[in-house]
Amino acid sequence: MYGAAGPPARSASSPLVRSLRRPPPPTTGVSFMNNQKQQKPTLSGQRFKTRKRDEKERFDPTQFQDCIIQGLTETGTDLEAVAKFLDASGAKLDYRRYAETLFDILVAGGMLAPGGTLADDMMRTDVCVFAAQEDLETMQAFAQVFNKLIRRYKYLEKGFEDEVKKLLLFLKGFSESERNKLAMLTGVLLANGTLNASILNSLYNENLVKEGVSAAFAVKLFKSWINEKDINAVAASLRKVSMDNRLMELFPANKQSVEHFTKYFTEAGLKELSEYVRNQQTIGARKELQKELQEQMSRGDPFKDIILYVKEEMKKNNIPEPVVIGIVWSSVMSTVEWNKKEELVAEQAIKHLKQYSPLLAAFTTQGQSELTLLLKIQEYCYDNIHFMKAFQKIVVLFYKAEVLSEEPILKWYKDAHVAKGKSVFLEQMKKFVEWLKNAEEESESEAEEGD
Repeated sequence: MYGAAGPPARSASSPLVRSLRRPPPPTTGVSFMNNQKQQKPTLSGQRFKTRKRDEKERFDPTQFQDCIIQGLTETGTDLEAVAKFLDASGAKLDYRRYAETLFDILVAGGMLAPGGTLADDMMRTDVCVFAAQEDLETMQAFAQVFNKLIRRYKYLEKGFEDEVKKLLLFLKGFSESERNKLAMLTGVLLANGTLNASILNSLYNENLVKEGVSAAFAVKLFKSWINEKDINAVAASLRKVSMDNRLMELFPANKQSVEHFTKYFTEAGLKELSEYVRNQQTIGARKELQKELQEQMSRGDPFKDIILYVKEEMKKNNIPEPVVIGIVWSSVMSTVEWNKKEELVAEQAIKHLKQYSPLLAAFTTQGQSELTLLLKIQEYCYDNIHFMKAFQKIVVLFYKAEVLSEEPILKWYKDAHVAKGKSVFLEQMKKFVEWLKNAEEESESEAEEGD
């Protein structure tokens, strides 16, 4: 078609020539034709070793036990030397990690298995509480060892508390002598503040209570505690952890009575503890009585039913009448919303108290009860300023309603009143007291003329 000369020549810049040019080869030297993936760069260099302090140390209480027991064997039974050894060892041994093992050894002579037994294949030492003499003086010396150790290493405090709680749960696994030593030691440690009274919760374990272990242990514990501190200090510690009202739980449910507790601990030589529990029970019964009394009044129960209930509670809980009249007075005064105006509150009070006079009269059959009521009225009128002018009117009302009689009123006026508002109330009562005296003299004269 083109003749001999062939097709016309195309310039290098023509589109066809450009399209036939191959792309430049890749700079990496790897051909795109072999479908191989491009290799990723690798990081090479020096390999660092893990520092020893960053490696987790294997938990090995046996090795720790061996170190402690070896040291105690070398010190012997000299507890001063024991305390110094433990003080120095804390810098080398990991007390924080092996606190349980440390305290197991100091109390029982070696690591304890569940239940409180010592493993036969383990090392043990006689430089411990359980191998010591069974007397209070020796336990006091051991208490000093624990005290010094925990003061030196404060972080052991929590671990020691946990240890004692555990030991109390293990009591059945110990011999009677070992339990006695632990009880005396615990009592001393409670007295000096090394232990908190909350550890006693462990004694309420059902099995320990059922078999009488808790009560027997408590006898030794409280004896040593009260020997170091008086009953008031013991009571304060119990109150702080809400344990003051739970002591009867040391006995099974069918024996949880004030009578049984009092008999058991009095016979064991702890009369002051028995009296304390009796008083606590009475306080609890009084609070319950007041609460129920207020509910009955709010419901508008008949006075005869209320009086019957109160008298039954008095007999059951041995609450004396002078105490009861104070409870009844407080309950009566708390059942109404008092007027804030002084000129109106007296009239309101007289109307209210006139209604409740039969109830109050039922519990003022003794002179001391009447005097108690007079003092309660005086304190109430002083503490509630709107009642300051109502005192005499209330007393006269109760005299007319036969809640109060002449003799207690005259005794109150003469020397049985308290300081609260004394001058104001004595002045209010002056004319009424004079009238009572004159009436009494007239009665005596009439009686003489009759004779």
